[in-house]
Amino acid sequence: MNLFSDFNFFACLVLISIPAIILGISERQIKYYGMTATLFFIWMAMGSNLQALAYLGAYCLLEFLLVITFVRLNKRFKRNQILYLIYIIAAISPLAITKIAGLYDLKVFAFLGISYMTFKSVQIIIEIFDGIIQQINPFDFMYLLLFFPTLTSGPIDRSRRFKVDLEQIPSKSEYLELLGQGLFKICLGIVYKMIIATAFYQLEIRLGMGWDITSTLIYMYSYGFYLFFDFAGYSLMAIGVSYIFGIRTPENFNKPFISKDIIEFWDRWHITLSHWFRDFIFSRIMMRAIKGSWFKGKLTRASFGFIINMTVMGVWHGLSMQYILYGLYHGILLSFTEMYQKKFKLHKKYKKEKWYKLLCWFITFNLIMFGFFIFSGRFNVLVERVL
Repeated sequence: MNLFSDFNFFACLVLISIPAIILGISERQIKYYGMTATLFFIWMAMGSNLQALAYLGAYCLLEFLLVITFVRLNKRFKRNQILYLIYIIAAISPLAITKIAGLYDLKVFAFLGISYMTFKSVQIIIEIFDGIIQQINPFDFMYLLLFFPTLTSGPIDRSRRFKVDLEQIPSKSEYLELLGQGLFKICLGIVYKMIIATAFYQLEIRLGMGWDITSTLIYMYSYGFYLFFDFAGYSLMAIGVSYIFGIRTPENFNKPFISKDIIEFWDRWHITLSHWFRDFIFSRIMMRAIKGSWFKGKLTRASFGFIINMTVMGVWHGLSMQYILYGLYHGILLSFTEMYQKKFKLHKKYKKEKWYKLLCWFITFNLIMFGFFIFSGRFNVLVERVL
């Protein structure tokens, strides 16, 4: 069974959602049933692969031991930097092993959802270190880690926000409104992913697989739209199903193709991922750079942060050159945008003019599409053919 992709999943989802809806309308706690449903879908998606299930179990045990022991040790040793670094490395090590093993076609710690589960674990360790999280509820932690609607591709929820939904029991009218919104998002997501994304995919493979300029442009733009509608459709369905189970999973896309610059784009595209990197990597690089006086100018400091932040994001997607280039490309674009908007009088003079906004949108849109072309891997092949 493929989550959010095949008939078997949706047939099971309809049946398994009924008790959750009854509990919600009855103003009763859904989370324990939600965990049961989560374990069922994980088993159905991975049940034939016992090795993957074993890796998943080992991973969950490792991450749980890390967070509960770090809560105690952080209180005892009071923000010890070395201890903090050890725990962060330990938390991301299974994902790093998976990425490195993948380069050699090996499947080590290869199971459904490891990337997004790692984000949640690392976020908790960082906030334990900051003193924001003082204790860990074992059930809440495991439910956050495994919650099936967001398991494979997000959106990435934060532990404290997730916990609020677990502790709150909405009234009947509140739940019915949440249920209606969820069902609408599921239907819209199906249209996005199954119909519109499929149409762009067909355009891509039928007209965009040649190596002439026309075919290349068709491939670039059709792939970009396919990627959006496929991923945004999945996110809408994941959010909608979350609502049925009483969890208000945050939005992941907000009309990214209307962005007038790359900074705005990353505030609209894969929002939960970009905001995670902003809060837990970029902002911390900036704080360290300020404290350590690494750079004289603010713009130099920001540019450094953007490039490191986006390169790490690229590496997170995978260790293939296409992903590293994609991250580096966006880091450079963000750095240039920051410098241009702060330094160039042209931007300050015309930024409120309609023609200038339209020009900025046009340039940004095409830069975004070229970035997706890099991400697809076809750019690398094209360069190799030319060389």
